[in-house]
Amino acid sequence: MAKDKKVTEITDMDVDFAQWYTDICRKAELVEYASVKGFTILRPYGYAIWENIQSIMDKEFKKTGHQNVAMPVLIPESLLKKEGELVNGFAPEVAWVTEGGSEKLEERLAFRPTSETMFCDHWHNVLQTYRQLPMLYNQWCSVIRWEKTTRPFLRSREFWWQEGHTIHETAEEAEAETQQQLNCYADFCKNALAMPVVKGRKTDKEKFAGAEATYTIEAMMKDHKALQSATSHYFGDKFSRAYDVTYTGRDNKLQYPFQTSWGSTTRLIGAVIMTHGDNNGLVLPPAIAPIQVVVLPIAQHKEGVLDKAAEVVARLEKSGIRVKGDFSEQSAGWKFAEWEMKGVPLRLELGPRDIEAGQCVVARRDNGEKVTVSLDELETKIPELLTAVHDGLYEKALENLNKHTYAATTVEEVKDVFETKGGGFVKTMWCGEEECEVKMKELAGVSSRCMPFQQEHLADTCPVCGKAAKTMVVWGIAY
Repeated sequence: MAKDKKVTEITDMDVDFAQWYTDICRKAELVEYASVKGFTILRPYGYAIWENIQSIMDKEFKKTGHQNVAMPVLIPESLLKKEGELVNGFAPEVAWVTEGGSEKLEERLAFRPTSETMFCDHWHNVLQTYRQLPMLYNQWCSVIRWEKTTRPFLRSREFWWQEGHTIHETAEEAEAETQQQLNCYADFCKNALAMPVVKGRKTDKEKFAGAEATYTIEAMMKDHKALQSATSHYFGDKFSRAYDVTYTGRDNKLQYPFQTSWGSTTRLIGAVIMTHGDNNGLVLPPAIAPIQVVVLPIAQHKEGVLDKAAEVVARLEKSGIRVKGDFSEQSAGWKFAEWEMKGVPLRLELGPRDIEAGQCVVARRDNGEKVTVSLDELETKIPELLTAVHDGLYEKALENLNKHTYAATTVEEVKDVFETKGGGFVKTMWCGEEECEVKMKELAGVSSRCMPFQQEHLADTCPVCGKAAKTMVVWGIAY
């Protein structure tokens, strides 16, 4: 099912990976372009994937005490400028409101590119004592960033995300929060998206504007490019001081709380497409698939076939499986191609001979393998097969990551990877100087993805300047 191309409307990924990606986004009915340039419409199937991502993540956030809130979409210019570094970092991407109705506003209002300022303004008004800490907030919303170049899910002028914002009594608590949430993202990618990631800290050059430290998870796509999949930021008390967020501490003196923020977006849907998709369309991990099993009656015009298929659908629904029966009059071949395009993890085929034998045929979307399943064992075998699909996707993605991760000790070796081996991740040592980081991009065309938590000692010196190395860095070409 996954090998031979059946959908001619999808460009072959080996011919034009970017067009293949766009074709899938539209042909699988995930998005459509809006009338405002750079904006997209999340269609029902695409939004259903996002709802499943939301549902799983939200439960995980709440397990660690986070509460959902909703902040205004507009930020006064004076408020946005208070901290300084944040607004400078986002200035080129901010969209402004200058009129309300027919009246010119006294002060410009920014559409939120991120919400640190609004949370700080709120905490300034409500925080009084250490007994209220920590405040662990999250919001699900959209933001606007006026990107110059856009692509569905990966980079658009409006995107949907969650942004967590927390304040803590101590720096140690805040640092622990950033690590906890980064691990939450990494676990989600593995357990829900079947996507392995590299965890690490961003260099100062690549960190979030206004942060003291930014932590990231980096995933490798099928074209061997990197995709930053989620980030977690430690701010120290910089924002608290800028926005005069204080509380009465245990010593009865005014203190500044320590702050974090962390976020993931609909970009994760793009990550799933480029990690698992093939030339027939989407390949969805079962945890986020809107339809986990599609039931296709074979020779449905024959007596009893539709009734039995409907019975199977009802049984799977009752057992908690997201299932759909396709009882339309389209040909079996058309249905096979359609549901492959939409990435449904399992296709259950049921015909007169199957019914007579008390069995059905189940095809896996991830590898095309077909297995015969007794109808008496559906409730146990289908969940097992869904788990097998997830595990198969993860192992394939992990193999791609490992196979295309290289170690290098010179700039020439880094260049060689991207010129002759089709790209990937390259690990090198680094002296820690931004000048060498910039020089590596100039000479090899790569950017630093992170300083991974799992460090290795590859050499004693920096490949750019030859000085003593301080840390290992992963380099790549990123979306």
